Amino acid sequence: MENVLRATHGSPEHPLRVGDREIQCYVLEGGLRVLSGRGMQSALTLGQRHGALLTRFLENRAIEPFISSELAMALSNPIRFVRPGRGGKLAVGYEATVLTEICDVLLDARKNGNLTDKQLQIADQCEMLARAFAKVGIIALVDEATGYQEVRHREALQALLDRYLSEEKAKWAKTFPDEFYKEIFRLRGWDYNPKSVKRPGVVGHLTNDIVYSRIQPGILNKLNEINPTDTRGNRKDKHHQFFTEDYGIPELKQHILNLIFMMRAASDWKEFRRLVDRASPKRGETLQLPLGD
Repeated sequence: MENVLRATHGSPEHPLRVGDREIQCYVLEGGLRVLSGRGMQSALTLGQRHGALLTRFLENRAIEPFISSELAMALSNPIRFVRPGRGGKLAVGYEATVLTEICDVLLDARKNGNLTDKQLQIADQCEMLARAFAKVGIIALVDEATGYQEVRHREALQALLDRYLSEEKAKWAKTFPDEFYKEIFRLRGWDYNPKSVKRPGVVGHLTNDIVYSRIQPGILNKLNEINPTDTRGNRKDKHHQFFTEDYGIPELKQHILNLIFMMRAASDWKEFRRLVDRASPKRGETLQLPLGD
């Protein structure tokens, strides 16, 4: 079955619902989001008797001039794929964004004023669909219907962590300026000795709190995984040694500088915490993903 992709997510039991219409949707290998051809016809109120209704409708001379060459190419080359649990049976669909492009075509044709009453009804349906997709993009809607948003989140988070962190530690290099610790001591009301590298054990917890837990989601958990503590609670290496040289370290240093600026502006630790909580809230494990197409 050469050049035929398999659907990894989606099923007829979990369609994309827009208004009173249901559209079968799937995510294929590689993350391609597709809508079934008949589902698209149903969404446009064209019926589902056979799969040629959509192309025949769009070939009408009042509509065809508004179809771009890219859309025409997509329509003439439907995507063949295998649905989950269908025993290798082929299905046919189109990339999800094709539906939004078709809606744009019908709305442009309506402005031109040459549509029949039936075509105008379909254009009105396209307007309703376009409004729904404007609120939440078609890709996000497909991801929600198929359950793919969980995979999307994990993959995006892993890509982010790979950008910031490396499994292999780098040689130790001074990353935290002395002023960072001097300001912590001042804000906590502790005596600071610039000639001593000894610091209260709580400083490590404070650093995790204001630095590693606030750069990006998942950073602190990943650091604890690749640089764990021993039975006595000590770490063999420093967390910053696992940041990537080309991206992670510059981002870490910039975050530290931002913290120092906020420390300088604060009179005590409580005031500083208010500033940092507002400017750099803790990230946790939740990565914000775009909702649009």
